[in-house]
Amino acid sequence: MTTIRLHTIIDAPITMVFDAARNIDLHMKSAHKSKEKAIAGKTSGLIDLYETITWKGKHFGLYLKHQSKITSLRYPTYFIDEMIKGHFKSFKHQHIFKENTSKTEMIDILKYQTPYGFIGKIFDLLILEKHLIKFLKMRNEHIKRETEKVSIHKK
Repeated sequence: MTTIRLHTIIDAPITMVFDAARNIDLHMKSAHKSKEKAIAGKTSGLIDLYETITWKGKHFGLYLKHQSKITSLRYPTYFIDEMIKGHFKSFKHQHIFKENTSKTEMIDILKYQTPYGFIGKIFDLLILEKHLIKFLKMRNEHIKRETEKVSIHKK
């Protein structure tokens, strides 16, 4: 199992950052390079507890689908999405939010397993983990940019 941990400090209120991280439309804008689209389940707005979403995006030259469900949510401190169907053996993404004075720390903990035994592990080591880190960092930078822009106008 591979675990990716990312920490992003955002100069915006925790509720704003929490909602931005659940915003499907914002996610699609942040993932425009992979042509990520919500195609089934909840397809726009804020995803909520027990809702599902199916994503279709281009990764490694192929259009892939990934269906996940929000399995846990405590507003505004965390939510978890877990894969229902997709190309991973397992996939669980914890989104944690901590208030730190006027800023918010957004923490991603992504745990996943690749299928295909030894071949899957090699693919993960050489390509997949780096791809997922880059994808999450782009998403987090987009959330940071958008929430800080709105937050500054509200101050």
